[in-house]
Amino acid sequence: MNSRNILIALIAAFVLNAESLYAQSSDYKANREHKGLIWSALHGLDYEFKAGVNIGGTSPLPLPQEIRSIESYKPGLGIALEGNATKWLGKEQKWGVSVGLRLESKTMTTEATVKNYGMEIFNEVGGKIQGIWTGGVRTKVRTSYLTVPILANLKIGNRWKVSAGPYLSYMMEGDFSGNVYEGHLRTPDATGSRVNFSGENIATYDFSNELRRFQWGLQAGGTWKAYKHLNVHADLTWGLNDIFQKDFKTISFAMYPIYLNFGFGYEF
Repeated sequence: MNSRNILIALIAAFVLNAESLYAQSSDYKANREHKGLIWSALHGLDYEFKAGVNIGGTSPLPLPQEIRSIESYKPGLGIALEGNATKWLGKEQKWGVSVGLRLESKTMTTEATVKNYGMEIFNEVGGKIQGIWTGGVRTKVRTSYLTVPILANLKIGNRWKVSAGPYLSYMMEGDFSGNVYEGHLRTPDATGSRVNFSGENIATYDFSNELRRFQWGLQAGGTWKAYKHLNVHADLTWGLNDIFQKDFKTISFAMYPIYLNFGFGYEF
C-alpha cells in the first residue's frame, strides 16, 4: 500500500471515529436533558420563557385638581422578556410559588391642560426657571427596568392558571421630559411675576434625573395553555411607590406606573 492510500485510509478512519463520537455525545446530551426534565417534573418544577408588550401609563391616583383635562394619550411599544421557575406544592400540585427575572420597558406620551402645576423649565440661555404653570403640558415617559416578580400561582383545571404577588424593579434607564405651551408661568410662586407662552413659543423640561431607581408594586394575571408548551398570558402591574425621588418637590403629587403586559410563553 502506497503512502497515498495509507493517508486516505487514515482520514476515513478519523471521519468515521469522529462521527461515532459526535453521535455518542449527542445521545448523551439529549439523554441528560431528558433526565433533567424528568427530574424537574418529579420535583414539581416548571420553567417558562415569556415575551410580551407593556401598554399603560404613569399617572397620579386619583387625578389631582391641578390636572384639569387629558387632551391625548399615546401608549408606546414596551417590550418585556422574562424567564421564571415555578415550584408546585402538595400532592395535587394546584398551588405553586414562582420567581422570575424580567427585562422590560414602559413608555407613553400624554398631553394635558393643567392649572397651578409645579414646573421647572429651561429658559433661552440654558438656565432653569421654577414656578407654577397654567396651560398645556406635553409629557414623554420612557423607562427600562430589571424586574423580579415573586408570585403565588393557582391552577384552575388543565388549561388555566392565575397568579398574584409583589414585584421589585431596578430602573436601568429613565426619561421623563416634555414641554409646556399655550399658557403662563408664575415664578417663583403663584403670586410672582408672569411669563407668557403662546403660538410656537414653548419651553422644555426634563425631570429624568429625579426618577427613583428602585420601585415596587403588585402584579396579578392569568395564563391560558393554548398547546402543550405554548401559553398565552396577561398580567397587570401596579406600582405602589412614587416614580420620583423622595426629595423631589417640583411636582407636588405622586405618580405610579400602571401597565398591562400580554404575550406568549413557552413552558417546559
